[in-house]
This record gives sequence, C-alpha cells and structure tokens, in this order.
Amino acid sequence: MRIAFLTAPEGVEQVELTEPWKAVADAGHEPVLVSTEPGRVQGFDHLDKADTFPVDEVVGDASADAFGALVLPGGVANPDFLRTDDRAVAFVKGFFEAGLPVAAICHAPWTLVEADVVRGRTLTSWPSLRTDIRNAGGTWVDEQVQVCGAGPNTLVTSRRPDDLKAFCGAFLDALGGA
Repeated sequence: MRIAFLTAPEGVEQVELTEPWKAVADAGHEPVLVSTEPGRVQGFDHLDKADTFPVDEVVGDASADAFGALVLPGGVANPDFLRTDDRAVAFVKGFFEAGLPVAAICHAPWTLVEADVVRGRTLTSWPSLRTDIRNAGGTWVDEQVQVCGAGPNTLVTSRRPDDLKAFCGAFLDALGGA
C-alpha cells in the first residue's frame, strides 16, 4: 500500500518523519514523501537543521485516491506552513472524505484543524494545541497515543517524539484494518 507522508519544505521534526517511514517500509508498505514544492525537504532536530529528504510527489499533483493512508509528521513550523496552503489542506481533507486512515503526531493536528476534520473526534497532540482542537469541535486528551474510529476510517494521534513507538504500532494496526 502506498502511504503519503505530507510535509512542508522546511520544519518537519526529522524523527517524526523517519521513524514512521521506517515502520511503514518495514511492514511492506511504500512510503511516499509529498510536499508543497519539488526538490528536497529540510528535516529538523528541534530547532537545529538535520538531514534533507527527496520529495516524491508535489501535493498539487497528488490525490488521496492514489494512497491507502496518510501520515502527518510534526515539528512546529511544518504544520503551521501546511495549514496555510490550500492544496495541502484539501489533500488532507481528501483522506477523511475517502475514509482512509490518517496518523498525526505532535503539532501536526494543526493541519487537521484547518481541514475541519476534528469535529466529534478524540485526539491528542503537543499540549499547546489543546485549545485549538477543542475550539474546532474535537476532544483533546493527554495520552501517549489516541486511536479514534475503527477500520479504514481511523485517526491515530500522539503527543511527541517519545511516543513514536506507540504511535507507529497503533498506525500499523490501523493499516491492518484498512
């Protein structure tokens, strides 16, 4: 199954990209890096530049129909940029409209808030997003991983890099039901 990993050109928390990427690939799926611009995306280790990664597809040319699921890595700048890009927001919304599994970690739920897909859902995130999620009609919980929904229409969320093991496991479980 092709799994989209959506990031901005800069600001993605590298470990929140690379650990789920490895988990997806190790499970036999095909991770695909989607960004708002062609070229490479700049990973970060908190505020320090880390590695760069080649973009496989540009979000304006991509469609949720071409994938089986979506991963939204965090980092503060990454989702803040994505939520201001109409093409990225529409891409994310397309996964929910298609009932496909979505996973978001740390600050990534900001993009979900902008796509207006958290209403009636329970999720977790970096604590500073708590009010944004509640104002968007979601229920925020402080848990290592939160799984909302079942089968293909599953939303998996986590708070921070320390939660990556649980996040990856829950997402792979969701893919098993997709």
